[in-house]
Amino acid sequence: MNGKMKAVVKHHRGYGAQIQTVEIPQINEDEVLIKVKATSICGTDVHIYKWDEWSESRVNPPYVFGHEFSGEVVEKGSKVKNVDYGDSVSAETHIVCGKCSQCLTGKAHICKYTKIIGVDTQGCFAEYVALPAANLWKNPKEMLYDVAAIQEPMGNAVHTVLSGDVIGKTVAIIGCGPIGLMAVGVAKAAGAAQVIALDINNYRLNLAKQIGATSVINSKNEEPLQAVKQLTNGDGVDVVCEMSGHPIAMNQGFRMVTNGGRVSILSLPVRPVELDVTNDIVFKGITVKGITGRKMFETWQQVSALLHSGQVDVKPIITHHFSLEEFEKGFELMIEGNCGKVVLYP
Repeated sequence: MNGKMKAVVKHHRGYGAQIQTVEIPQINEDEVLIKVKATSICGTDVHIYKWDEWSESRVNPPYVFGHEFSGEVVEKGSKVKNVDYGDSVSAETHIVCGKCSQCLTGKAHICKYTKIIGVDTQGCFAEYVALPAANLWKNPKEMLYDVAAIQEPMGNAVHTVLSGDVIGKTVAIIGCGPIGLMAVGVAKAAGAAQVIALDINNYRLNLAKQIGATSVINSKNEEPLQAVKQLTNGDGVDVVCEMSGHPIAMNQGFRMVTNGGRVSILSLPVRPVELDVTNDIVFKGITVKGITGRKMFETWQQVSALLHSGQVDVKPIITHHFSLEEFEKGFELMIEGNCGKVVLYP
């Protein structure tokens, strides 16, 4: 397909982005062109928009960013067999090499040569996006486009929560951004006895209650370690899912986990974090897991099943809808924290 399209472009090495008219991407024989129906703003996109230390060291403007979306297949390469014209699709956003030792042993999600859509390649804040067919996930026709667009970040939540057992356990979700909110719902659906949500934003803590948190703690208004101690009869939590990236909150997570517990970290602190390894990790005998992306495609199957069964309802998390041209409103809401998931429509 030839022609022009509108897109949100990270246009310079500084704050913000611009709506621009750019070329519709051309596809190779193993790629698919997708008409974007809905795209959502991720915390990673906010890093890029704000131009913090991480994004400054990672991305190279100008380029189209964004990586969470759903859309319709409108063109496919000659070698593409897994999807057809008109299919509703979303995408695994990690483009992997398929040849390194990780890829060859079932751990493609930690491929050494991963490229991330909208970070290392052209993204989906646009009318069209071109992607390898191997990265596509076919959606049920009845799935709403906004729900389909947030399966990728929900996969992060599923991977984080289910990187160990949670049945009958007490789980603390630190950081109730959109993925943290999804993690609340996943932990509850997976059989956690208690799901404690911690944040300093009452708007998002109220959303956490709607999604299934059994307790919420505003860490600005009460001492979180003492509050968790009271909720767990002095034992601490069995599982911590760290979603905030804040050094103080991360330290609190390691201090509140019980001996022999687990801390799974999805967040991306922009600077090194100092931890008391001796007392909070070694002597407690805990398991620490770094979480990146989704298991390909095990996590996608889990996400699809949780949504299809109704065990996790993500609709309350999708709080705002804007046109693509109104992207600045969406980013400002994300920066302020007065929202759940923000969806844009090209």
